Amino acid sequence: MLAIRLQRTGRKGYPTYRIAVQEAQLSPASGRVVAYVGNYNPHTKETHVEVAAAQKYLDNGAQPSPRVVMLLEEAGVKLPKWVNRHEKREKTTKNPEKLRKNQPKEEPVAEEAPAEEAPSEEPAEATAE
Repeated sequence: MLAIRLQRTGRKGYPTYRIAVQEAQLSPASGRVVAYVGNYNPHTKETHVEVAAAQKYLDNGAQPSPRVVMLLEEAGVKLPKWVNRHEKREKTTKNPEKLRKNQPKEEPVAEEAPAEEAPSEEPAEATAE
């Protein structure tokens, strides 16, 4: 079975990818590629796809990877019905109640200034009796 997937190229720390058609059992780095049908630069989001060649391999049963499905759809390749399209999911937070923004607001404790000492209501003891 053929697979259409990305093959990493480019220098260290700056990957670019080729869209390669090869046997599904082989590693993308094996070098045994049936055909290259395009390339993808994730830094500039630039994609070049040979639409006719990609369409030919899809019609003959080549299974694209999820990322390649997205790239082919953007390029205008008509995908067969059997191709698995992965929907983008919303990011979910595991425990949203633990987030600081979801904690109950604590009222700031106002420090009271020391009041002037008022004379106590109890009569002071008389020193001279």
